[in-house]
Amino acid sequence: MRVALAQIIAGRDLAGNLALVADYAGRAKAGGAELVVFPEATMRAFGNSLLDIAEPLDGPWAARVRAIAAEQDMVIVAGMFTPGTADQAPDGGARRKVRNTLLVTGRGLETSYDKIHLFDAFGFAESDTVDAGTDPVTFEFDGVSFGLATCYDIRFPDLFTENADRGAEVNIVCASWGSGPGKAEQWKLLARARAADSTTLVLACGQGDPASQGIEAKGAAPTGVGHSVVVSPFGEVLEELDAAPGLLFADLDTAVVKEARAKLPVLANRHRF
Repeated sequence: MRVALAQIIAGRDLAGNLALVADYAGRAKAGGAELVVFPEATMRAFGNSLLDIAEPLDGPWAARVRAIAAEQDMVIVAGMFTPGTADQAPDGGARRKVRNTLLVTGRGLETSYDKIHLFDAFGFAESDTVDAGTDPVTFEFDGVSFGLATCYDIRFPDLFTENADRGAEVNIVCASWGSGPGKAEQWKLLARARAADSTTLVLACGQGDPASQGIEAKGAAPTGVGHSVVVSPFGEVLEELDAAPGLLFADLDTAVVKEARAKLPVLANRHRF
């Protein structure tokens, strides 16, 4: 199966971001891909308001992504924001939240995943505005089983091994990784580690680095470092982009997953404490 990772730089404008989805999906299809992965926050970049644009999975933004997937006859995975709950703010008033959601649509597929591990680190508190998901999600396409994860989830091995226990041969990670000293290296290290932990192929698609295009970052918001990667179940980087926007293609052969699990059966050998 040929897949593509669309390393875009999303902005504030929802229509502009949808235009990027249409453009990159068309290019991915022209390159032979059957599935294209977009980053976390494809709907709107972090550092902008999210409450005013969050919408349900049957809302107009998701409907347009669904239409693009139908037009291209392919599967699209893309990050969006859906309505969350309301709780009590520190000042005693009501505080509404959103969910950080991955939409999976096309070729008869329709599912979604809400980010479980929220990014409360490096001076950014995602939990102030986002509700955490609770359930891992896997899906099957063309005989291959995929697990889903979002950004900060990559620091938590149990999600990846749980996806593998549920049958995943490929783990998809969509991210808008925070920049800073050593952060791009950590991203690649973690992608390789999670592939080896779970003996899955890892498709790690991040937002491109705005600085690569001369765009100044907004405060502490995680807006991307690029370096989308495809990693083998042995932890080998098979394909990688640099910091700039781009489209990465990879031909997935799940036979390598079976080989890894036969030679290095960490899932079968592990103990639960």
